[in-house]
Amino acid sequence: MKHSVFIDGAAGTTGLEIRERLNGRDEIALVTLDDAQRKNPEARRQALNDAAFVILCLPDDAARESVELIDNPRTRVIDASTAHRVAEGWAYGFAELEPSQAATIAEAARVTNPGCYPTGFLALARPLVRAGLIPADWVLSVNAASGYSGGGRSMIEEFESGAATTAWRGYGLSLEHKHVPEMQRHARLEHPPLFMPAVVNTYRGMVVEVPLPLHALPRRPSIEAVTEVLEAAYQGSPVVRVATDAPSLIGIEQDAGTDRLTLRVLGNAGRGQARLIATLDNLGKGAAGAAVQNLNIMAGLDPVAGLVL
Repeated sequence: MKHSVFIDGAAGTTGLEIRERLNGRDEIALVTLDDAQRKNPEARRQALNDAAFVILCLPDDAARESVELIDNPRTRVIDASTAHRVAEGWAYGFAELEPSQAATIAEAARVTNPGCYPTGFLALARPLVRAGLIPADWVLSVNAASGYSGGGRSMIEEFESGAATTAWRGYGLSLEHKHVPEMQRHARLEHPPLFMPAVVNTYRGMVVEVPLPLHALPRRPSIEAVTEVLEAAYQGSPVVRVATDAPSLIGIEQDAGTDRLTLRVLGNAGRGQARLIATLDNLGKGAAGAAVQNLNIMAGLDPVAGLVL
């Protein structure tokens, strides 16, 4: 059985990556529009309503508009924008977040892709909150850096033209980043985390880090205890892996070009301090890879079909 899929915004960075993962798959029939048709509202409306699955790779307002154009109960939607990540009626498309999350995604008509930074943060934090090692009222901080492809076409052009004048660019300095509500809600925290994102001069890749003062937490967990909780949470996952090595260096491009997510718990046992570190591809598990994984789950296919792991 073929599943028809329309990528609305297929010419953008995420759309192109999704299409690359779907091309050549016998069970997928891509619905495409040429340049003229994409600018034709009626042609776009028809494509949105004809497809069994629609993947939105659009700015937030345009994504909301596309959803409104769908006037049938059959078409199912995956939204890669931030428009619906804390919206009621939308399933959160991080299959590994909770034991029942994949089943929720499989039945959903509307699925919102997680953000790239929240994917790393939630993979580290949510199991520890769920297990009680991190209290729900604890204030977490998140240091993170991404390749510039996460900034879209204009940022890509800026860095690749040489116009960018810095190798590291911190932003979100007002602590009002649009990912924060998503991170707080899906980690089930009482307070928003202190989120400190940055862009660096590499095309793709991402590091997300959550420092933990283990000695100050009520249960004073050890590095080994934290590791064991994460290992139990992702046992058997083909996408999320918990590495137990202790490298002296971790590069931002470690998982670039893949759709996997790697977690590590490093630190100093004597000082009771830990560094929880996630590495992923901001365009892979942080965007296109997650969308394809969600599509596979919704269509009843192999969840990792088309993914690079």
